[in-house]
Amino acid sequence: MKTKSFGIVIIILGIVMMSYTGFNFVTTEKVVDIGLIEINQEKNHPIQWSPVIGLILIVGGIVLLILDKKTDN
Repeated sequence: MKTKSFGIVIIILGIVMMSYTGFNFVTTEKVVDIGLIEINQEKNHPIQWSPVIGLILIVGGIVLLILDKKTDN
C-alpha cells in the first residue's frame, strides 16, 4: 500500500510540474538608507524547470503503481 500511495503522489506532482513550469518569489533589498530616507528595491527570483521532469515523474509513478500491482498478486 505504501508504494501505491507514493506512486500516486509522484504522478500528481508530475502533472503539477508539467502544468506550471516555474514560479517567482520576491525579496526586498535595501538600496539606500540615509537617516529618515530609505529606498528599497524588490528583486524577482525566478525558479524554472523543464516540463520533461514532470513527464519523468509521471512515468516513474506509473511504474511504481504497476510494480505494486505485481507484488500484490
